Amino acid sequence: MSATPSTILVVEDDAIVRMLIVDVLEELEFSVLEADGAEQALVFIKNAEHTIDLLMTDVGLLGMDGLQLAKKARELRPALPILFASGYAESLEKPRDMSVIAKPFSIDQLRDTVKSILSAC
Repeated sequence: MSATPSTILVVEDDAIVRMLIVDVLEELEFSVLEADGAEQALVFIKNAEHTIDLLMTDVGLLGMDGLQLAKKARELRPALPILFASGYAESLEKPRDMSVIAKPFSIDQLRDTVKSILSAC
């Protein structure tokens, strides 16, 4: 019997990009929850029945952006690891205990980044 796969909440308002990320993570045998924006993501985060091992969010979401979402997520789940995906990764001012991956990223980069975050927990 194998260990329960880690659950990753993917927040991306571009449906095609979200689908690609979800497909890759599922191929890597992660369990994935999907949200098309911060409000939908917060529904998952507020529901204690959902195990979430990593929040992966786009920074440039409509309405509440990824940084604001991360702040709210940490208020609800203080230990939740957070990975930002951004086309402007080098200029992103993120809290130091959060990670960032530059868009566009390769499958290998995504896998290695996610695994390194989850192994550090």
